[in-house]
Amino acid sequence: MSVWAAVIGASLGCYLLKLAGLSVPEELLNDRRVARIATLLPVALLATLAVTQTFTTGRHVTVDARAAGLAVAATAQLLRAPFLLVVASAAATAAAVRLLH
Repeated sequence: MSVWAAVIGASLGCYLLKLAGLSVPEELLNDRRVARIATLLPVALLATLAVTQTFTTGRHVTVDARAAGLAVAATAQLLRAPFLLVVASAAATAAAVRLLH
């Protein structure tokens, strides 16, 4: 399978998914439960991605410097630190743990 066939196939799939989203009846979109799910789903997906990227390497579960960085970021977020400080403190923590290890 060539790269261009994969690109064209993925593009067609994205277009059809967008078309399916546009053809959903409006009364379904106005339902309270659907609106709540649509609001919370991106947060759940982002949290899942963060945990997966932090605690896995290939097919193995690992705890390394990334976990320390995530812990510091979560603490800074709970303390309502500015976003740049959250990111910088997480990166500095992960770098320090890797340097010491």
